[in-house]
Amino acid sequence: MAIIKSAFDPHWGEAWNRSQIEDILALPNTFLVLDSGDDAMSINGFLLTRHLLGEEELLLIAVHPNVRRQGIALRMLNELKQEAQRRNTSNIFLEMRENNPAKDLYLTFGFLPIGRRKSYYTTSSGDKIDAITYQLVL
Repeated sequence: MAIIKSAFDPHWGEAWNRSQIEDILALPNTFLVLDSGDDAMSINGFLLTRHLLGEEELLLIAVHPNVRRQGIALRMLNELKQEAQRRNTSNIFLEMRENNPAKDLYLTFGFLPIGRRKSYYTTSSGDKIDAITYQLVL
């Protein structure tokens, strides 16, 4: 929860609460990838996915702001890709707000935009932002 609190700006309303995390982790076929710090007692980041019917959905990814731009998200995405292939996954999907700066990471990794949900997200100030769906074909 400390990573979530530090990694997500409350303005965008993207952070999950403890109950949401616990509920999704209790479901079958939900997976957590962690990136440990140097001392193996700290966590630099995590990603959360769900696998269903040969497809994987990247639900949440977060990296602590103090260690961003050090390849942590890329490492976790690579681990997700390897694990998804072991689960015989054909596609990985994710959805995010249109103006999310992580877009460049996903495009570099090979995700391609495949859909748009108009005015899907609402900021804390009431602004509406489109959601973009991305797909990575494995």
